[in-house]
Amino acid sequence: MKKFGKKYEEAKKLITSDIYSLVDAIELLKKTSTTKFDASVEVHLNLNLDPKLADQNIRFSVSLPHGTGKNVRVVAFVDEGQVKEAMDAGADAAGTVELIEKIEKGWLDFDVAIANPNQMKNLSKIAKILGQKRLMPSPKSGTVTPEIAKTIGELKKGKVEIRLDKFANAHNIFGKVSFDSEKLKENLESLIKAVLEAKPASTKGSYVKNITLTTSMGPSIKLDFAPLFSELR
Repeated sequence: MKKFGKKYEEAKKLITSDIYSLVDAIELLKKTSTTKFDASVEVHLNLNLDPKLADQNIRFSVSLPHGTGKNVRVVAFVDEGQVKEAMDAGADAAGTVELIEKIEKGWLDFDVAIANPNQMKNLSKIAKILGQKRLMPSPKSGTVTPEIAKTIGELKKGKVEIRLDKFANAHNIFGKVSFDSEKLKENLESLIKAVLEAKPASTKGSYVKNITLTTSMGPSIKLDFAPLFSELR
């Protein structure tokens, strides 16, 4: 059985209800943060979908109004003519041949990879490496695009990818503990609204099964999402 530290156990005692409203959950998040650093705030959604079915394996991106508070490291696979544009827009690395060689040697110090469509054929050499780390550019997530500068700018400002794991869970950061409550609320509402709008037509029964909120290394807080859904629709 996994053992938790004293700070975690103390924080967990503050969770006295099985379920919380959005406002109360966010306030509780701040109180249950167990780290000395500015912890990330996370949302974990369990959806009534089958990721094995192409039309139910949802994957898309959404821009959070207040960003995530995280420095997103972006690499751009572009031809030589777009390298300067990508770097000026904030990319941490840009190019094709040298960048691919670097990744083949084990370098993966980035959070998001984007690519101009004309570069996708060149990524076959590292498709498995990027795929295993969930870093492969994809048209579904908006990371395969000719609009390199615009996309880098959006990612740096807080555009996040919604993507399911094999158990139909989506895990996303939506801010930092230091954010004021209203900003966290607006970020989370934007993310959840995007998930609701992405509901596949083939879904039967309840679409969202469970939503929990946590801080980095903090205890889980279960969200009462039904009232929130009524507001967002």
